[in-house]
Amino acid sequence: MEEQLKEKQELLEDGDHERYSHYVQKNKITESAVMGTPVLALCGKKWIPGRDPEKFPVCPDCKRIYEGLKK
Repeated sequence: MEEQLKEKQELLEDGDHERYSHYVQKNKITESAVMGTPVLALCGKKWIPGRDPEKFPVCPDCKRIYEGLKK
């Protein structure tokens, strides 16, 4: 159990990414909520969601990548 917690903590990143909401596949967010597994944003940030994304601006890197995918 301790090993799993340590592994999850290593996946969490600090820095500018923490100030934004990120784009992630919807099914991965659901899976994360149920299983507690980390998600991977379009920009490459890997973390376990746990805050209200409505309270933060959208990550400019995620937005740019997403808009490029729509074309």
